[in-house]
Amino acid sequence: MNDSDAGAARSKRADARRNERTLLEAAAAVFVTSGVDAPVRDIAARAGVGMGTIYRHFPTRADLIVAVYRHQVEACAEAGPTLLASSATPHAALTRWIDLFVDFLVTKHGLAAVLRSDSAGFDTLHAYFLDRLVPVCAQLLDAAAAAGEIRADVAAYELMRGVGNLCIGSESDPDYDARRLVGLLITGLAL
Repeated sequence: MNDSDAGAARSKRADARRNERTLLEAAAAVFVTSGVDAPVRDIAARAGVGMGTIYRHFPTRADLIVAVYRHQVEACAEAGPTLLASSATPHAALTRWIDLFVDFLVTKHGLAAVLRSDSAGFDTLHAYFLDRLVPVCAQLLDAAAAAGEIRADVAAYELMRGVGNLCIGSESDPDYDARRLVGLLITGLAL
């Protein structure tokens, strides 16, 4: 393979990754508004691609649902260190990350019902979720505590469980404001 062929292959792989990311983001948005049983044509239209492109990347709906879940976990995990580096304070980074986590959880609840039908697969994804996100939350909590902005006795897992529990009612009650309640929880961490 010559240099131009190698460059074209890298460009094609980058395009394929970009297309997949666009599909996953479109699917997540459609799942939030229309549920995980939304027509594939709605996802394709939102992503600006043909339905064949979706099926080429994700042969089954289950493949798409799992990929959306993993994509959202990765986006949330990668956001933590970025927010910590770019925010005015560690507490501001924690607050912004928790907002992203709430967005993920609201989407995840629709996905979780479908994923639970395969308990072994669900357990694997849940372990992946914890392995990727608990350390990120812990890093943000530790930084905010070290800066003297929040109390130091809060464990990442318990905070994430609390946020998750506050998000549960949002899917069935339009008057339930999970983000407001989570905001109160985060404010309560402050010293």
